[in-house]
Amino acid sequence: MVSEVCLGSMTWGLQNTQSEAFEQIDYALEQGINFIDTAELYAVPPTAHTYGKTEEIIGHWFAANPQRREEVILATKIAGKGLPWIRGGSDITAASIKEAVDNSLKRLQTDYIDLYQLHWPNRSHPHFGRHWPHSIDYSTFDVEHEKAEHLEILNALDDCVKAGKIKYCGLSDDTPWGINQYIRLAEEHDLPRMVSIQNEFSLIHLMSDAPHIIETCIMNDVAYLPWSPLAGGALSGKYRNGARPEGSRWSLTQRLGLFRDTPQVHAAIEAFYEVAQKHKLSLTELSLAYLNQFPGVTSTIIGATTMAQLSEDIEAFDITLSDEQIEQVNTVIRDYPIPF
Repeated sequence: MVSEVCLGSMTWGLQNTQSEAFEQIDYALEQGINFIDTAELYAVPPTAHTYGKTEEIIGHWFAANPQRREEVILATKIAGKGLPWIRGGSDITAASIKEAVDNSLKRLQTDYIDLYQLHWPNRSHPHFGRHWPHSIDYSTFDVEHEKAEHLEILNALDDCVKAGKIKYCGLSDDTPWGINQYIRLAEEHDLPRMVSIQNEFSLIHLMSDAPHIIETCIMNDVAYLPWSPLAGGALSGKYRNGARPEGSRWSLTQRLGLFRDTPQVHAAIEAFYEVAQKHKLSLTELSLAYLNQFPGVTSTIIGATTMAQLSEDIEAFDITLSDEQIEQVNTVIRDYPIPF
């Protein structure tokens, strides 16, 4: 069982120091959070210099608190293809999974990973701003090759499960087809079943996953874990009126560009801000409380660079929005269904 809040970690090692990360972990555990998500890719924005830094920080925390390992449900991820400093930018394969798992275990200074996830699929996928028409031509895909690749991956994960290195397997940035293929192959070949998926999900990025991914997850008993529930900080309100706070995410160079920075996004944020103000809530509180009440959401992955942000984020999950408040949010969503 995981807490309804998952502590994200991708700022640790770049925007946050190790001591700041330790403070976040200790505080989160005190608040009843038992779920921490990381990735070999982190910190972000990803570079060869920051690769693996976040896992190393978490590993140092475990080394300093060995008696507390059992308190934490730890999730990490293997990077997909495309980054030359990570296994030459190659696809996820059986060999790369085993290599990545061993390296993550070493950095994390632990004997096992509770949830091991595929950060993104080898095939082209409609995430990170690639969901617009004609961004991907699915008719060019070799379906049999994709299925064979999925089976190879599952067999490698099975080896890791049997070796006691990972307990459960999950997905990230995948699609209904990907989820269903992994489930079908796992059932056919008695291999590990994907138990979760984490995709981007926020007030300004709902319609790519709701309803189709959410339906697939509910019907297949797959946990849905929203990442970037504040849209890279945009739904905190920090970028309103053209602001760019020093050291904030949008002030840093982004590998895929600031694809969330559009006129429609800013218009939607102003509309959500008005709803929040009407009900004496912060934009952060409104955004996180709404997702927490969204049918099908299991645990929301939050991230913060300051303790004040972390405290506000966590406290937002104690807020229950009324039917009237939810409908007012839904009205804004209908006005701005796909703002980026």
